[in-house]
Amino acid sequence: MPAIPFRPPLSPAACCVAALLVAPPAGARDAPVEVRLDEIEVAAEPARPTRPATAPAAASAGYVGGVTGIGGGLRTVEAASAGILTGAQINSLPVTRPGEVLEAVPGLIVTQHSGEGKANQFFLRGFNLDHGTDIALHVDGMPVNMRTHAHGQGYADLNFLIPELVGAVEYHKGPYFVRDGDFASAGSVRIDYLDRLDRNVALTTLGSFGYKRALSMASAALGQGSLLAAGEAQVYDGPWDVPDRLGKLNGVLRYSQGTALDGFAVTGMAYWARWNATNQIPERAVAEGIIGRYGTLDPTDGGDTGRFSLSGRWSRSDAGGITRASAYVIRYQMNLFNNFTYWLNDPVAGDQFHQRDARVLGGGEVSRVIQGDLFGLPMENEVGVQTRTDDIRVGLFNTAARRYRATVLDDRVLEASAAFYYENRVRWSDWLRTSVGFRADGYGADVRSDTPANSGRARDGIVNPKLGLVLGPWRETELYANYGGGFHSNDARGVTATVDPASPLFTISRSPFLVPSTGYEVGLRNRSVAGLETAVALFRLDFASENLFQGDTGTTEPSRPTRRFGIEWTNRYAVAPWLTLEADLTVTNARFADRDPVGNRVPEAPTTIASAAITFGEGQGWFGSMRLRYFGPRPLIEDNAVRSRPTALLNGRIGYAFDNGVSLALDVLNLTNARADQITYYYVSRLPGEDAGGVADRHFHPVEPTAFRLTLAGRF
Repeated sequence: MPAIPFRPPLSPAACCVAALLVAPPAGARDAPVEVRLDEIEVAAEPARPTRPATAPAAASAGYVGGVTGIGGGLRTVEAASAGILTGAQINSLPVTRPGEVLEAVPGLIVTQHSGEGKANQFFLRGFNLDHGTDIALHVDGMPVNMRTHAHGQGYADLNFLIPELVGAVEYHKGPYFVRDGDFASAGSVRIDYLDRLDRNVALTTLGSFGYKRALSMASAALGQGSLLAAGEAQVYDGPWDVPDRLGKLNGVLRYSQGTALDGFAVTGMAYWARWNATNQIPERAVAEGIIGRYGTLDPTDGGDTGRFSLSGRWSRSDAGGITRASAYVIRYQMNLFNNFTYWLNDPVAGDQFHQRDARVLGGGEVSRVIQGDLFGLPMENEVGVQTRTDDIRVGLFNTAARRYRATVLDDRVLEASAAFYYENRVRWSDWLRTSVGFRADGYGADVRSDTPANSGRARDGIVNPKLGLVLGPWRETELYANYGGGFHSNDARGVTATVDPASPLFTISRSPFLVPSTGYEVGLRNRSVAGLETAVALFRLDFASENLFQGDTGTTEPSRPTRRFGIEWTNRYAVAPWLTLEADLTVTNARFADRDPVGNRVPEAPTTIASAAITFGEGQGWFGSMRLRYFGPRPLIEDNAVRSRPTALLNGRIGYAFDNGVSLALDVLNLTNARADQITYYYVSRLPGEDAGGVADRHFHPVEPTAFRLTLAGRF
């Protein structure tokens, strides 16, 4: 691999990845391991003499005692708020559901307000991101966010994720990076699976409230490459009065050859789930004794979903640089039954509705990194093209106990997009680096609605600059400045619609197709204390239109322009080879940027998010972790007259890894049995006997009580 002399030394996160790839876990020291650097860019200058910051505790403190493997997709970034996590790091902390492993990303909250098969709720940098409106998620090069989705724009269901297969997680915050497009204004997360394992894995977990999970992962040499297979099955009821009865099947099959610089991989994934759902409930229903804290007002809510994908990646390096290509095709379906307002719209049959989404989507990316020089100075140019096409059938139907009553809409949408990006990176001196680039996106949609007045075609495009500046290092400190434009797309049906599908006599205003955002950030990263990396970032993000959750429909809708500014402080400290400490804090001010008598607070926008964690263990013997995450109070309406309560949750793990490859781990979730809320909304709903206009009330989804999960894992 040709060296890239103008990059900074590897960050501790990247060093951690390299260490995991080079060194197999204890008990497998003689296993042959091929080092795959993929996009880890190595600098010419020598590494700084610090205590190893490779977080070995995180590498050995998971269920499987530090199973490592070979994977791709790493990319160093030049911003105080960006970074790379290893799969071992995200697996070192206990979680309730798969998507919560992403809480290893500093400042990111991952929660749930419905049944376990539904997409998570995300919060980051003063955003209630709903199910993914402004955080772009990718797994193995495939987008997870669904545009023009039945339940909400950007819906990102991560329940198909197998955390133990994750090789690395790359995260960005802010719209500063040329590869990030739609839904990435608050941030983006790219998750890459391993290509092969050092040792095969089988584990089983039994836990409170009917939790059962089994997972097997294995890889073997096949021809000139490797074949990896993984299968997962899970059931779960939860503490709810109406059990979730989650049933889930999940599988991955991958064949790969070569390295991430010269090689390819082909991957198939299959996922299916069904469940009952206890949605958010009104506080007054609990206070009046109508239902208990874990009760529901509509026991027939729930859903099912499926996701099947085939993807591939290819790369080739030469004297002039690196060429990469990837492609995917996904078949996705979802049926969701919700009742958020109970008897507000229909006092007899109730307000349950069925949201149906069925689609096939495909796309890909081709990029080239060209190495060169500018007046003798090291330089790199990156150019790339991305495409995506969604063929969608999306519907909304009134139901009662999941039985069809009436069609509100039943539409077909063909939505396509293409993007071109370019970035130039130059190292001007030992203490100055710059990146200058832009991204151009074009969108088109053809909507065929069962309401003819809402059919039509839409086109839009946007060009965004991306700028970065890095100064240093001086005394183990680097300074960063970033600027960039971003955007999110709106539901294509809202772009072409002219009348309300539920009441065609009423006209509605069309939404813009693409909504721009602008981000600014300055920050620093310091490594002057051996083993400690600390980073501080000051950020601002302006949005031309905010997408907000609407409680009466369960979807997101365009709203007013907003402005956010805040500060982020991140700390990771490898105290010893067997002990790692982490602490993160984000404080954000989120306001509507225009004037309106209703107020200027952005509903659901978190002000304070914090976390602290300790992880210990090395090779065989005892391992464990404990993590506290704090989710601060939030305004629920624009004038701040109604607010949510804060949530503080403590999860813990203790385990022992035997020298024969067997490990036993006990997770304790919500260790303090906090009676907190996963999510809180404020809107109008109606209970039997109440006035026809309903009552405005807080609606909450409670945190599950203390739960235990025992995992027995074997490596062979």
